[in-house]
Amino acid sequence: MFACMQVPTSPRWDDVRLFLEVFRAKNLADAGKRLGVDTSTVSRRLAALEGALGAALFERTRDGLAPTARAEELCVAAEAMEMGHRSFSFDASHFETEPEGLVRITAPPGLADAFVAPALTALFAKYPRLRVTLDASTQVVSLTRKEADIALRTVPSSGADLVTTKLADARWVLTGSPAYVASLGKLATMADARLVDWADDLAHLASARWLRKYAKGNEPVLRTSHFASQVAALVAGVGLAFVPEAYLPLYGLVRASLSPALAAAEAELPVDSVWLVGHRALRNVPRVAVVWDHLKDEMARFRERTLAALGRTSKKGKSLENKRRRGG
Repeated sequence: MFACMQVPTSPRWDDVRLFLEVFRAKNLADAGKRLGVDTSTVSRRLAALEGALGAALFERTRDGLAPTARAEELCVAAEAMEMGHRSFSFDASHFETEPEGLVRITAPPGLADAFVAPALTALFAKYPRLRVTLDASTQVVSLTRKEADIALRTVPSSGADLVTTKLADARWVLTGSPAYVASLGKLATMADARLVDWADDLAHLASARWLRKYAKGNEPVLRTSHFASQVAALVAGVGLAFVPEAYLPLYGLVRASLSPALAAAEAELPVDSVWLVGHRALRNVPRVAVVWDHLKDEMARFRERTLAALGRTSKKGKSLENKRRRGG
């Protein structure tokens, strides 16, 4: 397992298990309790393991133990070894083990707020020993460098080390509060509306480019790259902005009424897709696998709820409805 590190002898399973418990507990005392040994024994064995590997695995801080980059790398192999040991040691009825530990998810702010965070309730109810760090950012972090375990992205990712699955399509529509949209009536020109747009750092987005083209001369009353602030402004009736259509039922927003010419222009916007991306080496690690599967299932349910709220039905939903009508 660790031959690539050129250690004199391969670590014993007991040493790997100790490493995992310390990695998960982040302190020696709690790791010792789970291993059934005292703190001094954990400290001594950890020091011996670090000496055998020729690398520090944890940094000692006032708040406990912080895993080093080497420890983060070894954790993947150690968890795979743990699963192999359990499969070897127990009969099939014991193969399933409770996933535990930290899973790092990165997602754009809108997806993080509207989808990922609410989906965690059911996840933690099923797997109470899981922990999640959610990075709600427009910055693309590197899965290859293990900066995150799972990513939700609106552009496809490629690479031999990555696995990717498409979750959904998302169309951006011009949106506002029901009261403000009603006050505007049918828009013949974008000059008649107050607008909310992205700040300069996200001016490259398709919706920002669309406003520059079709609302030229109408300076937005608000610019912000904070998605939640845009939504709050729309709910308060500040103006109109582009929002993924799936979010309208969540925030009580409605589509702006557009003239045929503007509606045709709105249709020029590309349809975004939501992709679930992970590192191939982590995909089957239990803690990552259950989060991956949960997000995939929750997105399917999220889409069905959204379509129902918008008065539409997916192809799957139509198939089920037709089957019920036939008495199947």
